[in-house]
Amino acid sequence: MSYRIQRRIWIQSGAAAAGLTFTARPELLGIGRCRADEPTLAEQLSLTASMTEGPFYPDKLPIDTDNDLLIVNDAITPAVGEITHLAGRVLSRSGNPVRNAFVEIWQVDSQGAYLHSQSSNREKRDSNFQGYGRFLTDSQGRYYFRTVKPVPYPGRTPHIHVAVSRGDKRVLTTQAFIKGHPGNETDGLVRRLNPQDRKTVMVDFQPIADSPNGALQANFDIVLGKTAFEDDGGNLRGVGPRQS
Repeated sequence: MSYRIQRRIWIQSGAAAAGLTFTARPELLGIGRCRADEPTLAEQLSLTASMTEGPFYPDKLPIDTDNDLLIVNDAITPAVGEITHLAGRVLSRSGNPVRNAFVEIWQVDSQGAYLHSQSSNREKRDSNFQGYGRFLTDSQGRYYFRTVKPVPYPGRTPHIHVAVSRGDKRVLTTQAFIKGHPGNETDGLVRRLNPQDRKTVMVDFQPIADSPNGALQANFDIVLGKTAFEDDGGNLRGVGPRQS
């Protein structure tokens, strides 16, 4: 099955692989749904804060790099952890959806281990957790991953690394954090962010009503800078320089 076909299936079925019957409709996970408190296009959205990639981007990508991190290839045993449906949209600052944006995520497993040869706790790594996934946004800028809720490890509060590229250009590297987690207040990278930037990377991890397995949903919209995607009129254009 091609990557493009996989992407289409996941957009259509959403979290159905987790046994959630409503997820054939991505808008029910909050993807692409308009809310009364959203800014109008004229108001301009706040840019998602750029953050460091960190040292644990996989040094050897897994064979399976799809957007379901709970199952590796055709394995029967899923990864251990709180099932989380991470979804959202990639948008320009004026609110236009960015289609065909290449979204990558990577994170620790339930043991606090990355998919990296130098990760701490690597000897305890959950071999059933993919550790890395990627997704190409659709015409509405939507992306979707099934993963586990991140856990803390020494020196860091729970987080998910996120990178966005267009073509062969990395245009944003950031991290998504659990809103309200006590570890945020002592995390060195979080503390460096000003209050406005901090808001852009805090994500609510909310229980999904009637989920048979206690799954969570986490909606994270990613807003990219004008220099990369827009002209002065807010129209999307080519890729700009990489942000680090």
